[in-house]
Amino acid sequence: MSVEEKRKSIEPKKKALSIRRQCELLGLNRSSFYYDPVPIPDEEYRIMREIDEIYTRMPFYGVPRMTRELKNRGFPIGKKRVRRLMREMNIQAIYPKPNLSRPRKDHPVYPYLLQDLKITDPNQVWCTDITYIRMRRGFVYLVAIMDWYSRFVISWEVSVTLDADFCLRALERAFRHGLPSIFNSDQGAQFTSFAFTGILEKKDVLISMDGRGRVYDNIFIERLWRSVKYEEVYLRDYQDSSEAREGLGYYFDLYNYERLHQSLNYKTPACVYFERKEVMASA
Repeated sequence: MSVEEKRKSIEPKKKALSIRRQCELLGLNRSSFYYDPVPIPDEEYRIMREIDEIYTRMPFYGVPRMTRELKNRGFPIGKKRVRRLMREMNIQAIYPKPNLSRPRKDHPVYPYLLQDLKITDPNQVWCTDITYIRMRRGFVYLVAIMDWYSRFVISWEVSVTLDADFCLRALERAFRHGLPSIFNSDQGAQFTSFAFTGILEKKDVLISMDGRGRVYDNIFIERLWRSVKYEEVYLRDYQDSSEAREGLGYYFDLYNYERLHQSLNYKTPACVYFERKEVMASA
C-alpha cells in the first residue's frame, strides 16, 4: 500500500454538507434553492423591462397610463396584461387612490404612527419595502430595511420568490444594529404575516403601516429604490442572481459609507447613523 493510500485510509471520511447547511452558509432560503423558475417569454420580459424603467422614472403611473406609455413605445398591450405584470413585479402607483382592495380577514390592522412625528435619533424608526430587480434573463426581489433618521441601509436580502422568508432574514440581520422604537412598512403580505409581526411584537417594537392610498408614507425607501436602479442596476445588467447579489452588496456599501447625501448636509448615512449613536451613548 502506498503512502497516499495509507493516508486516505486513516483519514476520517468527510460528510457531505446537507442542503439545509449549504443554504445557511450561502444565505439562501431553501425554497429559493429548490425553486425552478418558469422561463419568461422574450416579448413579456422586454415589456417587464420597459415597465420597470417607466415606473422608476414615473412611479405615479398606474395601469391606464402605463398601458398608454407602453403602446407609445411600440408594445400593443391591454390593461389586464399590464395589471398582471405590475402585480408580478410587486409595484403599484404611488398616488392617492380609492381603497379598492381589502386585507384578508386575519390581517392585523396597525395604525400609521409617523404622522407629524419628529424623527431625532437613529433606531427611532426603521422602514422597509420590496422592489423588483431585473437581470439579463429573469429577475429577483430585493428587500431593504432603512433607518429613517440617517437613511442608513441596515440590512437587505434578495430572493427569487415573494415568500416572507427573505424578509425575515433581513429583519433578523438588522437586529444586530439594535432595536427600533417603531417599524414602518406597507401592508404587503410579507410584512403582515404573523411570523414577521410576531418577531417585532416579542421585542416590544411598535408596528406602523402605511395607509392604503397614501402617497408618501414610506417616501425615503422609495427614493432609495430610484437611486439603486439608476446608479447600479441599469448600469450593470446583471447576468444572474449571484451577480445581482454581489453588485447590490457593492452598491449598498457605497451608499452607506461613501455616497454623500445633500439632505444629510453632505454626510454619508453611516456617518450620521454612528455619530449620533455615539452621542446618545455618551449622554
